[in-house]
Amino acid sequence: MSDLDDLRYPIGRFNAAEAAAPATRASSIQTLRQAPGNLHNAVQGLNDAQLDTPYREGGWTVRQVVHHLADSHANAYIRVKLALTEDWPTVKTYDEAAWAKLADSREPIAGSLAMYEALHRRWVALLGSLSEEDFQKGFHHPAMGRQTLEQSLALYAWHARHHTAHISGLRARQGW
Repeated sequence: MSDLDDLRYPIGRFNAAEAAAPATRASSIQTLRQAPGNLHNAVQGLNDAQLDTPYREGGWTVRQVVHHLADSHANAYIRVKLALTEDWPTVKTYDEAAWAKLADSREPIAGSLAMYEALHRRWVALLGSLSEEDFQKGFHHPAMGRQTLEQSLALYAWHARHHTAHISGLRARQGW
């Protein structure tokens, strides 16, 4: 990997074939359970100037990453509920980069941290109630095609670790 790839993908790129297996399900659910605490620890004590520092040149600021995680995981949670209540629904995509430029992405991070924590509590409870058949249900994503809930779970467990590592990596590089 190049230096840029190391900064962009600090835990490596998502590998759907390896990640979305029934054997990794419990680990992925545990990752989602721990994600809010891990994110909180990653940003704890940062001041506004630090929160407004991009994790890499041309990348989002720490503040934008925190708000993005809340936005993205809220979308993922809704997609899970749609997949459980409809027959392979087509979900809506959204422009993550455009969302990161909206005014609410410049707000204090406390609201998104609270949202992320509450969302994950509900999401983990829902995931823990699912049957094997439920994990094979899914949705059609216009850009990614058919996604089972098994695949979606693995992706968002990776996603939580990926963005938290952006923040932790920046802190380590900056000596914060």
